[in-house]
Amino acid sequence: SKKSLNKSSLFLDLNTNKLNLVVDIGNSSLKVAIFDKKLMTSKFIYTNQSLNIFSDLFKNNVIDNCLISNVSTIDKNILDFLKINSNLISINETTDLPFINLYKTKNTLGHDRIALVSAAAIDFSNENVLIIDAGTCITYDFKNSKNEYLGGGISPGIQMRFKSLNSETSNLPLSTINHDNKLIGDDTDSSIKSGIVNGVVSEIDGIINQYQERFKNIRIILTGGDSNFLLKKIKNTIFADQNFLLKGLNYLLEINIK
Repeated sequence: SKKSLNKSSLFLDLNTNKLNLVVDIGNSSLKVAIFDKKLMTSKFIYTNQSLNIFSDLFKNNVIDNCLISNVSTIDKNILDFLKINSNLISINETTDLPFINLYKTKNTLGHDRIALVSAAAIDFSNENVLIIDAGTCITYDFKNSKNEYLGGGISPGIQMRFKSLNSETSNLPLSTINHDNKLIGDDTDSSIKSGIVNGVVSEIDGIINQYQERFKNIRIILTGGDSNFLLKKIKNTIFADQNFLLKGLNYLLEINIK
């Protein structure tokens, strides 16, 4: 007879395996995910760093390997804890990559962008892929059907544009995004929303069009914190996956486990 599985029994089953922990330290949040091989079993998002986050994770899970993507700074106590309690893999110039890196300044390429291209290289190895990560910054990364990473672009994200209008002017207020932005703003706040949101959407559509003119059969992937907000506003056909970076980090970890 088949045994029924409840949440607690599933949790215990997962704890018998050696798991991977990937950590994405961004400019505005900390994302942590646990993988059982290629399967993501849990994901957490925090607004700040705390050693208790990681001590609890290791207390409740049998974590063997860990990889950190860091585009900001990491608390030294957390780093020391992970070094002691796991096989911690670093992303550096010796890291094995699943793609050919043609970026001229390889040492300046962000961990987040490396992870995104890694996910594209493994999931869509024989395709032209443009990855758009709409977070604190909007990054564009392109790898071709030969799994060669050519580079991309970086521009300010939506929240950064709101903040810059407020901080770099004397009279413009700090506004925020909402789903009901007008094309023609009829007051200062709605004008800011119109300019920023419609500007970002036009930028993304325009850049996609330029790539499509140069390369054939491009798969477009949209990820990042603002991806859900932008998804229905972008005219081009895209595939949205908010976990694409975390998947890429896990791929890198699996490739580089000794």
